[in-house]
Amino acid sequence: MDLLLPFQFPFMQKAFLVAILIAPPAALLSCFMVLKGWSLMGDAISHATLPGIVIAYMLGLPLTLGAFAAGMACALAVGFIHDNSRVKRDTVMGVVFAGMFGLGIVLYAGAESDLHLDHILFGNMLGVGREDLWTAGLAGLAVCLFIMPRWRDLMLQAFDPVQAAAIGLPVRLLHYGLLAAISLMIVATLTAVGLILAIGLMILPGAIAFLLVRQFRYMLAVAVAVTLTATTGGVYLAFFLDSAPAPTVILLLAAIFVAAVLRRRMQAGALPRPASATRPVAAPVSESPAIPE
Repeated sequence: MDLLLPFQFPFMQKAFLVAILIAPPAALLSCFMVLKGWSLMGDAISHATLPGIVIAYMLGLPLTLGAFAAGMACALAVGFIHDNSRVKRDTVMGVVFAGMFGLGIVLYAGAESDLHLDHILFGNMLGVGREDLWTAGLAGLAVCLFIMPRWRDLMLQAFDPVQAAAIGLPVRLLHYGLLAAISLMIVATLTAVGLILAIGLMILPGAIAFLLVRQFRYMLAVAVAVTLTATTGGVYLAFFLDSAPAPTVILLLAAIFVAAVLRRRMQAGALPRPASATRPVAAPVSESPAIPE
């Protein structure tokens, strides 16, 4: 078996390239989404972009523009309803997600188009073109340029927004900046992994890094390394398994997460170490969040 065979096909080369482009921004963003408990928010925004995509297609506009506009509309709607009602935020997110996703399906069914719904929902990493690569690269770059210079401010805002406001940080600007970054990340991953699997790419890396390290700066680095490994490794394995690359990437990330959970439990003494292990069992590890630095 030729192990270098996948790299000889142009469509596989583009799949590897888009995997490398979306991995760092998705990993960085996932760390903050995990700390803030925004997994449901990311899920709601990713699914809520469907009506924006369909409307953009019907109007002849770029699909990415429709996806970003719908994502921001979803985030703002969740904030407005939560601030002006007694309904809890997770319930509001479920209502907005279901309503906008249903609207997208109705619009899609009523529109005459050659759009393939499975490509929108699940992505088509093997069919990315030059324009998709540019979109993923520019959107991912914008997310990285927002996060990297402000990661300490974003970390403090995630851990303690009251203290962040007290020392003069623009808390609301950081809040809506993260929401915009989520929408941009949905745009970046739309072609590669689709709407359904995008949330896995934006939650699993941060969850894995949270289990593996104790300091936030290392959490960012580990998340990027894990995501790059999983995205490129998933595309590579999908070629030989004859499976779709995007689900393979998510499955690989899920497997790494399970391994990280088992490792954490072994360190805590909940599971016996293998007989071949020579090191003594480590002291129980605190379940507290990653320590800011």
